[in-house]
Amino acid sequence: MTKSFASAADNMQQTPQLVELASGVYGFISDFDPNCGFVVGPDYVVAIDTRATPALAREMLAAIRTVTDKPVRYVFLSHYHAVRVMGASAFDGAALIASQATLDLITERGPDDFESEVRRFPRLFRGVEEIPGLTWPDLVFDQGLTLRLGDRDLHFRHLGRGHTAGDSICWIPDCGVLFSGDLVENRCGVYAGDGYVADWIATLERLRHLPATTMVPGRGAALRSREAVEDAITATQGFLTILRDVIANAHAQGADLKACFNAAERVMTPLYGAWPVFAHVLPFDVARMLEQLQGGEHPTPWTAERDQALWTLLRG
Repeated sequence: MTKSFASAADNMQQTPQLVELASGVYGFISDFDPNCGFVVGPDYVVAIDTRATPALAREMLAAIRTVTDKPVRYVFLSHYHAVRVMGASAFDGAALIASQATLDLITERGPDDFESEVRRFPRLFRGVEEIPGLTWPDLVFDQGLTLRLGDRDLHFRHLGRGHTAGDSICWIPDCGVLFSGDLVENRCGVYAGDGYVADWIATLERLRHLPATTMVPGRGAALRSREAVEDAITATQGFLTILRDVIANAHAQGADLKACFNAAERVMTPLYGAWPVFAHVLPFDVARMLEQLQGGEHPTPWTAERDQALWTLLRG
């Protein structure tokens, strides 16, 4: 029996919770929908990711207003995926910060990514009709940018390719808080469909060197100790390593895409099948991992048509 496409049948509404991580630092945390956050300074607020639509971003703004009436002056985008950036228009007047590689990806594949993501996970795009167009960063950096917020520094850093070519993190050293974006997930399916798996594993090792004691992962509960941060990084690396090794072994034996997927599902489901969105991400992860093994350095853009063809082949 064909499984429902991606997460199209997921209608379970999640209500993000405002979580104070340190003085003036907050996470907007869902059970397993994409996480966001913000930092309150003496004169203004810096938001971290925006949610997928203006309607959903306004819920985040309402949460900010329960803490402060200061304006949101900057919005940091951890990467280009529509679910992270398309709510940005709700932050009227704020300057958008992202890596140069994120801007390049929005330019190259923003429309295709938007259509693809809406069809994969329509629940996350409530109010999609309000989106005025693609989100364009105002300030971009290559490796890093530091924003002075009162007596606190916010370090925006691109540590290497991973979940996408442009993933960046927000590191706040005075309080040990790290916003990882989707470089790290907390017991949720790890999406590698636009990823660079070997690079990602190495990037996570560089991330580990930051002495974070609190972390907001891309999905899942906030991590509130150094041990928990380490464990989440290790678990994400473990997911990627097993994916790589299983597909590499199958590919070496001449397996095609369908056989590679069957091998990955057989090995990984007992380990990760209970993780939210695992069934959603695995077909895309396998396709991208095989593409890399066949010499495709950069991910082929996902379109709604390519998504459906893959799902029909692997899940049909």
